[in-house]
Amino acid sequence: MKLDVEALRYLSKDDFRVLTAVEMGMRNHEIVPAELIDRIASLKHGGTYKVLKNLLKHKLLHHDSSKYDGFRLTYLGYDFLAIKTLVNRGVISSVGRKLGTGKESDIYEVASEDGTVLAMKLHRLGRVSFRAVKTKRDYLRHRSSYNWLYLSRLAALKEFAFMKALEEHEFPVPKAVDCNRHCVIMSLVQGYPLVQVKELQNPETIFETVLGVIVRMAEHGLIHCDFNEFNIMIDDDEKVTVIDFPQMVSVSHRNAQMYFDRDVECIFKFFQKRFNLSFQEDIEKFIEEDTDDTDSGREETEDKQFEQEEQTSNSDEDGVEVKQRSCKAGQDNGPEIEDDSDKEEDNQSAIENDAELNKSLNKQRKRAVAAARGGRRSYASRNSYKDKGGKSSQSSRIQKQMCSW
Repeated sequence: MKLDVEALRYLSKDDFRVLTAVEMGMRNHEIVPAELIDRIASLKHGGTYKVLKNLLKHKLLHHDSSKYDGFRLTYLGYDFLAIKTLVNRGVISSVGRKLGTGKESDIYEVASEDGTVLAMKLHRLGRVSFRAVKTKRDYLRHRSSYNWLYLSRLAALKEFAFMKALEEHEFPVPKAVDCNRHCVIMSLVQGYPLVQVKELQNPETIFETVLGVIVRMAEHGLIHCDFNEFNIMIDDDEKVTVIDFPQMVSVSHRNAQMYFDRDVECIFKFFQKRFNLSFQEDIEKFIEEDTDDTDSGREETEDKQFEQEEQTSNSDEDGVEVKQRSCKAGQDNGPEIEDDSDKEEDNQSAIENDAELNKSLNKQRKRAVAAARGGRRSYASRNSYKDKGGKSSQSSRIQKQMCSW
């Protein structure tokens, strides 16, 4: 849908009053009766039907007379209400070119009164390309009835809140400026979507940065759920910025593990395919280095224990003779007790070293989850829910083998 704001300057207060009346009526009506619009608008001099006719001409309303004579807001009418409110607040003063189109939103360039260029995101849920919102998002909770304008408003509010929270914790996200209805105003990111980038000076560094953002979000209790090359912006200095947050969920969500693994897998596959990067060797090298360090630590511990025992044995020859005699006579169990204590110390040292190794490996598990799978297909596939059971499929077998994160 083309956003033509030329008509915005010619609309009167009565026009916006009627638009607002239709919006209020849509809280309880899919199609708002003309009589109800007239009562809510309460124009001083009447003329509601004349105003409705003018709004229909500009395609801000849709007329439906199949069951009764009524009207509903179009997305363009909803756009005008949001833009008018933001202009009255002094957030923006002009609307420019379209920057991009997504499956559920349109991005436009806008400017504030002081000339600062910003980005305006208009959520447009209900497009043919994305209509499974009720099953894929938890916007509705337990509500059974809804309209697309209401869902778009919920998506905008959710994205604005997440963007504000991530910005406060210094995540690489756009700065959230304001929000009204289904419209979000944010700072303009000077860069390109990663999907459009063919070459990088430091692809390994970018990969580590992007993967680090996923892990940091999880540490702060959030999963992006749509972390891919389309929602990562990169500028000429290879600075990364993450966008698009309405689908975010908490780590306590029942499908959080699947969403997290899917985000990591998307990034791994993209960098592997686009920049020919392979991380399996790095992960194996990391594991081997940690294992070598742990083994060397064990050898040093055993050497120290051996030296202590040797010093103890050399310090008192009489004590050695006494120990030997007592062993022969079977009257003194001192050496046997010392051997048991040495074994316990060795076991304790081995347990501590194993714990350090496991701790070190667990820190890297999230970052290595994609590489560790190799070429196997993850159970976190978008189509994994289609597994109907019966004989164990490849997806279900992998799911049984994977441990919980």
